[in-house]
Amino acid sequence: QVRLMESGGGLVQAGGFLRLSCVASGSIFDRRIISTNVMAWYRQAPGKQRELVATIRSGGTTNYAESVKGRFTISRDNAKNTVYLQMYSLKPEDTAVYYCNCGSLWGQGTQVTVSS
Repeated sequence: QVRLMESGGGLVQAGGFLRLSCVASGSIFDRRIISTNVMAWYRQAPGKQRELVATIRSGGTTNYAESVKGRFTISRDNAKNTVYLQMYSLKPEDTAVYYCNCGSLWGQGTQVTVSS
């Protein structure tokens, strides 16, 4: 059974940088979901709905929420079955739990806290 596991969250000052990772585990076939499906990062701040942050398609096309365009970059390493979210120029409003997603699959989330 394939699972998604995020890492890389933490506490950072405004203007700082974090890189989140999402690794797919399971059988060799299951792990291929990273390279063959749309992968996404979502986030959910306290008291708010979960929102889409970025997506990457199997062909490499990326899309971003307006609030993170120019600051966040989503990428994928198929050989490592890993999706990344590089977050630059972080703002306090980026504080949230960040989740990796593939279709109906969700990771457990990783907390990102940006202090002002």
